[in-house]
Amino acid sequence: MSQPIRAARGVYLITPDEADTARLLERVQPLLAAGATWLQYRNKSADAGTRHEQARALQALCAASSVPLIINDDAALAAAVGAAGVHLGEDDGDIAAARTLLGPGAIIGASCYDQLALARRAVAAGASYVAFGAFFPSRSKATTRRAHPRLLHEAAALGVPRVAIGGLAADNAAPLVAAGADLLAVISSVFAADDPVAALRGYQACFATA
Repeated sequence: MSQPIRAARGVYLITPDEADTARLLERVQPLLAAGATWLQYRNKSADAGTRHEQARALQALCAASSVPLIINDDAALAAAVGAAGVHLGEDDGDIAAARTLLGPGAIIGASCYDQLALARRAVAAGASYVAFGAFFPSRSKATTRRAHPRLLHEAAALGVPRVAIGGLAADNAAPLVAAGADLLAVISSVFAADDPVAALRGYQACFATA
């Protein structure tokens, strides 16, 4: 089983696909400075060498900002760069194996989509947090499952942070926080915004008003 992680509340940023490592760091750094709670490195279009280069560079940047870096779908890469943890989808690896590899203090997240039963199994296997979604249509990936806000409330009994993801916007996320979301996971709505820092602060405001 995992050790309890520190209470996490706020914006869980997920990186966009970005081929240029220097550009990726330039886009991420102001958002870390503005108070992003966690950062997930996700790049589905890069090769293994680029992913390793970018993950290592982001780990250094996150360490300097005291922001945990979580690697999407690749526990071995998380171990290689010393990241805080890994996020696993339903078909992206075994939670117990990731826990063994990364250790009891690692942050291991699980995509639970629209199913509380998946969340229960994930926590029993050693997951540190559970993510539900999509709550709304998403620009970042095709989604066929639609989560209901009541899942966030029902998952409170699991005793781990609850993440809401999928089509979130500053004007629709506050009810999810009110329903129990500890973290709002966002990609394009921040990184593709005209003013990414302002967009981040819009999400942060949801926690102040919920």
